[in-house]
Amino acid sequence: MKLRKVTAASAAVLALAVAATACGSDNDKDSGSSGGGKKIKIGIKYDQPGLGLKEPDGSFSGFDVDVATYVAKQLGYTPGQIEWVETKSADRENALQRGDVKFIAATYSINDERKQKVDFAGPYLLAHQDLLIKKDSTISKGTDLNGKKLCSVTGSTSAQNVHDTIAPKAQLKEYSGYSECIAALQSGAVDAVTTDDSILAGFAAQDKYKGQFKLAGLKLSNENYGVGVKKSDTATVDKINAALEKMVSDGSWQKAVDANFGPAGYKNEPAPKIGQIVK
Repeated sequence: MKLRKVTAASAAVLALAVAATACGSDNDKDSGSSGGGKKIKIGIKYDQPGLGLKEPDGSFSGFDVDVATYVAKQLGYTPGQIEWVETKSADRENALQRGDVKFIAATYSINDERKQKVDFAGPYLLAHQDLLIKKDSTISKGTDLNGKKLCSVTGSTSAQNVHDTIAPKAQLKEYSGYSECIAALQSGAVDAVTTDDSILAGFAAQDKYKGQFKLAGLKLSNENYGVGVKKSDTATVDKINAALEKMVSDGSWQKAVDANFGPAGYKNEPAPKIGQIVK
């Protein structure tokens, strides 16, 4: 009788140990591995309407969010398995190098300097520096900004580029964020706002601004948006590229463009070819 008690107790301990080991195995899965883990961490912007925006209810919306969600699905993750991580422009390379996220879709323009630190899949969108102006504005070319008030955010080179190369008599106004610039445009405090056309279109598409603004369509620069991946992770780059190609071929890419930018009259470029960078 005594022996049976010890044996039963031992069996119970063994069962608990096995269960704990099994639980530990699940929790130790790589959350960044393609498909196998319970979660995947993806970097996006939280403050760019139409691209990457955290809504008041805690959900996320925007073109970058749609692209990232589609890519994650092709990697084997459901929307519920995605953990969105805010990655501001200045911290994108560090976030990838530290392994904070598996990949980043956050208006991340591909350039030679960044390619020294991270790898890119894509591009998945060709954007251009442009102007956002009021619907009834007569501004139609860069030189029309001479004598006008041009807004961009503090630290951005967009407005300075316009001033230095196109309209030297433009009056530069700097605000802490693009939402402030758009509000200033609405009130008449400035005559135009400049940054990437996709960003401008996203803000203009907000319900409170619909029908008030338009893009000038000047194409002042080429911005090739790519999906940032940790340096030398070629396997993930290849999988994301395949996902992006499928997103274009099945019509999901154009659907996402229309849904997020259409209300601002955004005339998007055709979906770029993978690996094709427009200088």
